[in-house]
Amino acid sequence: MNFSRAFLLGLSAFVLSACVADQAVDLESRPIALDQNAEPAGAAGPQGAASVATLLPATGPTYVTLTVAETTAGASGNASQNTAMPITSGSGFVVSPDGYVVTAAHVAVAKGNEISARAANGRIYSGTVLALYPENDMALIKLRAFNGHSVMPAAPGCLAPGDLLYTLGKPHGGGDTARIGTLQTKHFGRPVAYGKFGYPDALVLHMGTQRGESGGPVFNNRGQLVGMVVSTLSDANGQSINMAHAIPANTIGKFFCSQGSCSPQWSALAALPVDNCG
Repeated sequence: MNFSRAFLLGLSAFVLSACVADQAVDLESRPIALDQNAEPAGAAGPQGAASVATLLPATGPTYVTLTVAETTAGASGNASQNTAMPITSGSGFVVSPDGYVVTAAHVAVAKGNEISARAANGRIYSGTVLALYPENDMALIKLRAFNGHSVMPAAPGCLAPGDLLYTLGKPHGGGDTARIGTLQTKHFGRPVAYGKFGYPDALVLHMGTQRGESGGPVFNNRGQLVGMVVSTLSDANGQSINMAHAIPANTIGKFFCSQGSCSPQWSALAALPVDNCG
């Protein structure tokens, strides 16, 4: 089957309640359902599921769910009458413990949009879209009054086809979910475009993601971030073929570090070509 013929974007209309928290994220972790049905038959097996379950307490707190709103001016033009109208939602992950979050550009939509992010302990933090890179479907968000756990990045060049991976995300109308899959290949080999967004290449995952999971983190079997989910692949009839695309962590690092200071781990990763094993 030619799985390059159509793509389904992981956008969702699910709206979270909006409030602002001013306390640090504690060590509590939200319950995350382990979806073994996302695991390709015979690829990871029961041992793979058990391995992912042991990693969730460490990686779960680095993942957030996002509601994105754009500011609409009041009829009188009075700034105090401006309202934030929710327009989309998705998933994301913390790249710096002081509240920097990466998600897909098609989730963030535009620079300056307001964000409500639900953290691991259920608290909701407000933030703003700081930067957008539509040509590689990445966005950077800054959450206010946040101090919590961040991902540990790793070089996706160290992966081999068939290696176990898992994602974290919140499908539309569902709960927080970890999906198990494997790496199909490190390169899709052609650009993908949808409206003003797209990407020149991507990791191909043997895994069926769902709407609402775009922007979610992709981890290796050691709980290290190797990519970000951006789309689910479908056939010409719109049926999922259990494949997804992800932006590699090297590319994310280049974008994140280009916006200001980043950790030594991110800086080192950003300097590596996608196929190199750091």
